[in-house]
Amino acid sequence: MDLSQAIRIRITNLINERNINVSKLSTLAGISRSTLSKFMSGQRKIIRLDMVEYICEGLGIKLKEFFDDSVFDNIDMGE
Repeated sequence: MDLSQAIRIRITNLINERNINVSKLSTLAGISRSTLSKFMSGQRKIIRLDMVEYICEGLGIKLKEFFDDSVFDNIDMGE
């Protein structure tokens, strides 16, 4: 799995835990719904780190907490 896929999974898990959808997350994070939806659907392949930070702020978690998940244990770094 690559990093973008892992980030998508982590975001999906977090919004499911909080019982919100991508549209609500985009509002909380201050990211356009279109940008976030395109990333989540795979139409957009990468997400900038600052957007992940905005998502964390919107969800009330630290960046460390976002990445401290087993989904990131086996990332293929393209070596």
